[in-house]
Amino acid sequence: MHPMYGKGLRVLSIATVATMSVGLALVFFYAPLEEEQGFLQKIFYVHVPLAIVSLAGFIVGGLFAIAHLRTRDQRWDMRSYVAIHMSLIFGVGTLITGSIWAKGSWGHWWVWDEPTLVSYLIVFLLYVTYQPLRFAIEDPERQARYASVFAITAGAFVPLNFIAVRLSTAYVHPRVLGSTSNLPGPMALTFLVCLAAIALLYTTLCKYELTAKHARAQVRALRRQLSGERERAPERTRTAAPRLTAPHPSVGGGHS
Repeated sequence: MHPMYGKGLRVLSIATVATMSVGLALVFFYAPLEEEQGFLQKIFYVHVPLAIVSLAGFIVGGLFAIAHLRTRDQRWDMRSYVAIHMSLIFGVGTLITGSIWAKGSWGHWWVWDEPTLVSYLIVFLLYVTYQPLRFAIEDPERQARYASVFAITAGAFVPLNFIAVRLSTAYVHPRVLGSTSNLPGPMALTFLVCLAAIALLYTTLCKYELTAKHARAQVRALRRQLSGERERAPERTRTAAPRLTAPHPSVGGGHS
């Protein structure tokens, strides 16, 4: 396994589990109940970190895409793809927890005149088109180039959308969504620990996915090397995932 991808994964995983355990303990045994919403408000410690980390992941995907366009290194395209892919998964969690919170607070699963919910949905739906865009382009180089342009453009839209929402206050989202300075000390501490836990979870899952994809590329390269000229490798079917090409490993041995 290439050390660039697998290095530090065990330590990162342990740190993630430990931080999430501390965060959950703070949520249920340390953070006080909110006066108006009671126990329901505790979903805030999951919903908001998921939203923040997913949006940050979209932006990171755009930054990786810039690096790809500058260097034409397919590894940056892979990192951009994984960052956006994982952000979409976290985005689903954000929408589900947000709907549960909205149902408990407002009696409806969704409120269309609430700018925070709707703006996040717009960003999410924008990025939902990312993988179909990649799938529609068969040539790997064109696929990576067009996907990078999309990631950069959409990534620039994320902070602009956030600023626009901040400027509109037509409806009041359960406003523990404001800054942590508005929270009591125990709530603010719990929120920051949970935010760190979700960020670590995101980073760990991205690293796992990158490691797995690189390992599969190495296996394919080894099979091609072992088959030599006797058996031609089959053409890869169309896919939205980047074509990561691993260097041919040594048959007689190598670093793991």
